[in-house]
Parts: sequence; C-alpha cells; structure tokens
Amino acid sequence: MFAVEVRDHVMIAHSFKGELFGPAQALHGATFVIDAAFLSEELDENGVVIDIGRAHEALKEVLAPLNYKNLDEVPEFAGINTTTEFLTKHIHDHLAEAARQDRLGRKGGELAAIRVTISESHVARAWYEAKI
Repeated sequence: MFAVEVRDHVMIAHSFKGELFGPAQALHGATFVIDAAFLSEELDENGVVIDIGRAHEALKEVLAPLNYKNLDEVPEFAGINTTTEFLTKHIHDHLAEAARQDRLGRKGGELAAIRVTISESHVARAWYEAKI
C-alpha cells in the first residue's frame, strides 16, 4: 500500500456533556494537529498516489470552518460531543467527498482509503480510516 500524508492544524474551543469527561465538561481550548493519509494499492501513470498540493488545499478547506471556532456554537455540531474521534470522521468524510469529486489530482475511485489522525497532545491521538 502506498500513502501520501499531509498535515495542518486548528485551534478550537469546545466543551463536553457527560460525567465521563470530568473537567472537560467546561469550555476549554485545544490545538489539534491533523494528518490526512491517502492510500492506494498502485501509483498512477504519473507515479503518485495523489497530488500533494491539492490534498493539502483540500485539508485546509475542510479545516477552515473549524479554526478559531467554539465548536459548541457551530450549528452542524449542535448537541454533539465534538470529541477527537468524532472530528476524525467528520474530516475524513469531507476529504472522501473531495476524492469522489476527483479534486485531488487523481480519480477518487483509484484510492483505497483515507486515514485522518488528530493529535491532541504529544501523548494522545485518535484516527479514523475508511474506504472512499
């Protein structure tokens, strides 16, 4: 399996509902580092998985509506705990849509999967991987 990975980050605020989250029930901030890996079993006729520049632009587009936002106030997330795990799938789904629209410099159907990893600190991260 071949992979190309791009990285960006966002600064957000949010809170969680539920005793499980202890002090994180209060509004708090986070800086997340997001890695998006695009996987393919074969290289294309140009010898690449995808166009790195287009992949990075697609990731930035997905993250822009989240950056410097209080996720508790984003209508799309109303009533949802915007956990790291939840956000990995949210980002994945938007990147998969970009791939299906052939916006990554390669036909989306030629990609095997996308993996989105969010590092919330130097000791903790979560990821979501699925087929396109």
